[in-house]
Amino acid sequence: MSQAVAVVTDSTAYLDPAETGRLGVMVIPLQVVVGGRTLDDVAQIDAEGVAAALRDWSPVSTSRPAPQRFADAYELAAARGATGVVSVHLSGAMSGTVDSARVAAEDALIPVDVVDSGSLAMGLGFPVLAAARAAREGGTLTDVAALARDLAARTRSFFYVDTLEHLRRGGRIGAAATLLGSALSIKPLLHIDDGAISPLEKVRTAGRALARLEELAVRAAGDGPADVAVHHLAAPGRARTLADHLAKRIPALVSLRVVEVGAVVGVHVGPGMLGITVAPGAPE
Repeated sequence: MSQAVAVVTDSTAYLDPAETGRLGVMVIPLQVVVGGRTLDDVAQIDAEGVAAALRDWSPVSTSRPAPQRFADAYELAAARGATGVVSVHLSGAMSGTVDSARVAAEDALIPVDVVDSGSLAMGLGFPVLAAARAAREGGTLTDVAALARDLAARTRSFFYVDTLEHLRRGGRIGAAATLLGSALSIKPLLHIDDGAISPLEKVRTAGRALARLEELAVRAAGDGPADVAVHHLAAPGRARTLADHLAKRIPALVSLRVVEVGAVVGVHVGPGMLGITVAPGAPE
């Protein structure tokens, strides 16, 4: 029997393909442009490839998917018997991806509710997974979309970067904030606020920044059930250490995963990035 509501997302959720396959989530890739070549995120360029390009300061940029790629996904969902689609995507304040999805939704054969997650990586991924599980359990289009929006609004993300220069080059953070981060070896902690990347706090060393990142995550999790993801780009050892600390300090941890971000997010944060996403979890 076909599933009534299909779930679509984009590659910046960086979900495990086995997980999205099991839940029936369709993933639309963003693109990375390296040396004039346009490559699909994840499928054609990975985190290692973009980290190497960034270390060499090669010209690298990103682009949204064309509306046709969303249109094809919505058409496929209808052909498989879906009566509606919930399409959950990267923050509209960071990318035009959600706009491409909305353009395609206007002419779709079945109703499509496009959800702006206001986030990225597992700030997007956790709402997508919740929506997909609700859809498999028979949730309506309205209910599945509302669940995704609610969880996205209650999810917190904090991160640290070795340099703000990549964010500045990509237009994701202002020049004033970049200068502030460079002065006196200050290491800024960032967060996602109203869908955009914003400075949160300033500390003096990378070690103190990571310790503070841990404190922020523990506070965000509180005493209730929480799903947590530790993100990194080319920093697996530090990410695993951070995850081990969080596993001991969050009392009602439901799930914990370590996720290396892919090329599209990696272009803007640069090697050495560490981040934490905390989402309210359903008790098991």
